[in-house]
Amino acid sequence: MHKPLIILLLLVAFGCKTPEARRPVSVKSGSFIDASIARNKKLNSKEYASIKKLLEQQNQEYIASESGFWYYYNTKIEVDSLKTPDFGDIVNYNYNVKALNGKLIYSTEDLKTQNYAMDKQELFTGLREGLKLMKTGETATFFFPSQKAYGYYGDENKIGSNTPIICEVTVNSITQDE
Repeated sequence: MHKPLIILLLLVAFGCKTPEARRPVSVKSGSFIDASIARNKKLNSKEYASIKKLLEQQNQEYIASESGFWYYYNTKIEVDSLKTPDFGDIVNYNYNVKALNGKLIYSTEDLKTQNYAMDKQELFTGLREGLKLMKTGETATFFFPSQKAYGYYGDENKIGSNTPIICEVTVNSITQDE
């Protein structure tokens, strides 16, 4: 009679064991991320050097933006009454896209006149930030490193992966958001 009682006590004692944490099968380190960061830094410095060299060859006074690209005004409007676009304003503009070697990728005719609702629609980062700097009637030439242009994927058409570009942009009008 004591045997079933002992077995029952043993089952209760070993059945109440606290669960142990499971260990991961493999441990991941940050080596992939570290390698990716190193690759991107190298790519960025190479692109920046190419753009800087190109800018030095041009006989223009360029501006380094806070957003990580360079530009100069082909046509600058000095009138203070004209404003740059704010959130939601509709910007009507034309632009073209060139490779750093000057080869035309997309002409103004290819891209047609565009309307862009400021920060409410999709547009590549560099152009979106560039339009914020412009007034109606201005034309500017922008030098975008690939991360400010079409990045790793390109435009999946004529612009390849990690391709820095030059865009000449003309703002035709800015319609204030109501």
